[in-house]
Amino acid sequence: MHIVLYGFAMSNSGSASPVQSVDRAVTVLEMLARDGEVGVTEIATELGVHKSTAFRLVSALETRGLVEQNAERGKYRLGVGILRLASATTARLDVVQEARPVCRRLAADTGETVNIAILSDKAALYLDQVAGSSALQPWNWVGQRIPLHATSNGKVLLSGLEPGEVDALLPSLRSYTPETITSRGRLHKKLDEVRERGYAVAVDELEVGLTAVAAPVRNTANEVVASMSVSGPSFRLTEERRAELVGPVVDAAREVSGRLGWSGPEVQSRRE
Repeated sequence: MHIVLYGFAMSNSGSASPVQSVDRAVTVLEMLARDGEVGVTEIATELGVHKSTAFRLVSALETRGLVEQNAERGKYRLGVGILRLASATTARLDVVQEARPVCRRLAADTGETVNIAILSDKAALYLDQVAGSSALQPWNWVGQRIPLHATSNGKVLLSGLEPGEVDALLPSLRSYTPETITSRGRLHKKLDEVRERGYAVAVDELEVGLTAVAAPVRNTANEVVASMSVSGPSFRLTEERRAELVGPVVDAAREVSGRLGWSGPEVQSRRE
């Protein structure tokens, strides 16, 4: 688990660099994971810093809920904030694990590239990709953050938010091609259509020549937690072909939703 922490500074010799501060913070967390409970003196010894510096460090971690102090023993242990971070990672892994066999089947059935994306840092983060037989040297989107308003996956993810949340998330709408949605009113209208139809389409909006059809993946609370898409070149994914793909994409996304505990209508149950 990669943890980024800010605001830790000051050592015996003065100000610590941001990288050094992060390294020390992670070292403390690793000590607590290894030993269970650790005192300030032990932390200072392992880090090679003064006790006052070690105390400031664990105090900052405690403020974030990443560590907590045992009132009776005076030592520190991992806090509930770690569980929050771990659960977020686990949720992502669950989506990938449950979606992978469905993505493979969808890619085999359609011949197109299938992607799974989630909402992350004001963008659509691509978690997994399976290339179909028709995909010639497909671009690997895994790990990439893609604009929300210019992609089918992004619009599906935005459709799970309230209008005010969408506006706060996207203060501006950058243009990538002549087809990119740059009007806030048009975007909200498009999101209403996505909610009503249960899928989104993007044709030449992020890249001229790239088309995709996406559908929402939901959890037990009926929240949109991910998006599944089929993408390919616009010359192949014509209007007629897109119409043929909508059903398979929606069904596949519903199957993954069912695997995650969603109990909505028409949940597929073809577990492998």
